[in-house]
Amino acid sequence: MPQTRNRVKSLPEPSSEAKAHSQLLTDKIVKYLNRHKQLSFAQFMEMALYTPQLGYYAGGLPKIGQQGDFITAPEISPMFSRCLARQASQILEQLETPNIIEFGAGQGTMAKDILLELKALQQPLERYYIVELSADLRQRQQENLKQHLTEDWFDKVVWLDNLPSKPITAVILANEVLDAMPFERLRIESDRALQGYVGWDENNQKLVWDYQPITEKNLQRFANQLIKHIGEPSELGYETEINLNIGPWLQSLSDIIAQGAVILIDYGYSRDEYYQPARVMGTLRCHYQHRAHQDPFFYPGLQDITAHVDFTAVAESAYDSGFKVAGYTTQAHFLMASGLLDMAHDQDDDITLQLKTAQQIKTLTLPDEMGETFKVIALTKNFDDSLSGFSIRDLRHQL
Repeated sequence: MPQTRNRVKSLPEPSSEAKAHSQLLTDKIVKYLNRHKQLSFAQFMEMALYTPQLGYYAGGLPKIGQQGDFITAPEISPMFSRCLARQASQILEQLETPNIIEFGAGQGTMAKDILLELKALQQPLERYYIVELSADLRQRQQENLKQHLTEDWFDKVVWLDNLPSKPITAVILANEVLDAMPFERLRIESDRALQGYVGWDENNQKLVWDYQPITEKNLQRFANQLIKHIGEPSELGYETEINLNIGPWLQSLSDIIAQGAVILIDYGYSRDEYYQPARVMGTLRCHYQHRAHQDPFFYPGLQDITAHVDFTAVAESAYDSGFKVAGYTTQAHFLMASGLLDMAHDQDDDITLQLKTAQQIKTLTLPDEMGETFKVIALTKNFDDSLSGFSIRDLRHQL
């Protein structure tokens, strides 16, 4: 993969302090590898992103915004979260006890804007739960929300290490959460199917790919189906990903939702689009200081590691977990159906503000920006009303 190597060479050099931080995590990964003799890519990704104090999401380095590595829709414009709040409100108003649970709350920007919009809509809300494992992010969220919310609305926010222990009625929100779940890496060759493991190159003192024959039944079954779908791979092979965590995660959500909905926003495709024969390098992407590349072993702990979402797998797992798929569409169509343009028209006559708003709408909705790549899927339980966010265009037939 010479192209990948060139991209990595062009990445900014981390500070000596950041390198030392990464080395501590690398040492921990190598120690695990030496002890267990084997480390699947999903296990490596779990350690690289979530090791306490050292993993990318568990450490104190900035991640979102200009000082971080990427920017998310809630940081681009509050209109994104306001639209999400309006869809949530349609569901909340029919729940006996209206609650929201948010995963992946980042700096708390989405939570802040959703709560402000719900207050403006006069939507009753019992609790706004944030499931957050990172102490650093939890502190940033608390500071952000306390600064912008009145005391009575701030008091509705509750931080959790785990899901509630008893079933509740709620809307669950997760923006760019699925793409950060640890996934397995597969390589299909003309005569065999391989699983991606992580090895240690002693001579060069670095982590490397180590592909081995598949032994796990579910992965082998998936590989067999994939071979039928893509046909005979070229001599270069066919590399891709599969997220085995989606099913268990959705089952855990179903277990605690007595009535309500799950709304997931992420970049991804239906299965037919995802596993196209031409997509020979898969969708694995790493993000470091607003640059994308494909080397997951570049300074572990300092960069994000993601893959696009197979939304067909999400739908299948949802049905298996007791949910109904209530809608699936592009981010652009979801935001339009949730009042995005109305919000833009409500702006005052300030030309500068109007131009800024127009640029934000373009970023959120244009096909070559976030509008088409990002999808929204809604899963409901004991809730049968049609959801307003999918009224313009519903793409469930593509799943």
